[in-house]
Amino acid sequence: MSIFGNERRLFLDGEAETEQLGGELARLAKASGRGLVVFLEGDLGMGKTTLSRGLIRALGHEGAVKSPTYTLVEPYEHLVPPAYHFDLYRLGDPEELEYMGIRDYFDGSSICLIEWPERGEGLLPEPDLEIRLEHQDEGRSATVRAGSELGASFLNELELISPEH
Repeated sequence: MSIFGNERRLFLDGEAETEQLGGELARLAKASGRGLVVFLEGDLGMGKTTLSRGLIRALGHEGAVKSPTYTLVEPYEHLVPPAYHFDLYRLGDPEELEYMGIRDYFDGSSICLIEWPERGEGLLPEPDLEIRLEHQDEGRSATVRAGSELGASFLNELELISPEH
């Protein structure tokens, strides 16, 4: 039975729970021993970078985690597994990704977090997980959708944060 396309909706009651979701994804990625491609979607200020910060810190990074809006990618190669945080908001043309060697980042052993993935359409691989963040009440709604077998297994093992209320 295929479980692709399955999704879960979670209610994130603030920044701490958004970071906690990132931490949970880091835990699952470490346990799997495989790379992970995550598309982070939502309007400005919805928590995409906050979720990324939670994941990157859960992998052991102790410094600041900022959005790579102007550099397009912030590498965290010292982590296990290595992580790359992309922000394609200011990308002028998807072809620019070819010039920066985008395909080299998706080697199957790294975690790649991609904000504004629609701007790299046609050059990015299919995601293992898509996470859409939206306003809901005093917090955020996170819709987590599986796009691969690995993503589906993560979705089934996701433990944390209360289901949407």
